[in-house]
Amino acid sequence: VQLQASGGGLVQAGGSLRLSCAASGRIFSNYVMGWFRRAPGKEREFVAAVSWNDGSTRYADSVKGRFTISRGNAKNTVYLQMNSLKPEDTAVYSCAGGSGTYYPAPPTRPSSYDYWGQGTQVTVSS
Repeated sequence: VQLQASGGGLVQAGGSLRLSCAASGRIFSNYVMGWFRRAPGKEREFVAAVSWNDGSTRYADSVKGRFTISRGNAKNTVYLQMNSLKPEDTAVYSCAGGSGTYYPAPPTRPSSYDYWGQGTQVTVSS
């Protein structure tokens, strides 16, 4: 499975961006896809994830109410709508994919994901 992320850019605080991630290859029905980010000098952190089989989602507390993860009409596409962006959201955002049945929500640990796409830079200016 290969993942291709896109949609990053430069935006002012309070603005919005939408990231996209397209997966190619064999995707199982119990697929999960997530977004992680890494800011300069910081460790990679979980942002959001969605399970393909039931649509359940999970968000980091820092983005709840501002970010929305969704599945595209094509089974292999996931989006991250980011609103009310803050300078602290500045990071390289990467999408990740894995398989498994998780309850009640998809996993937050990077080790739960088997496939990773290249990152896309998101910069929020104050």
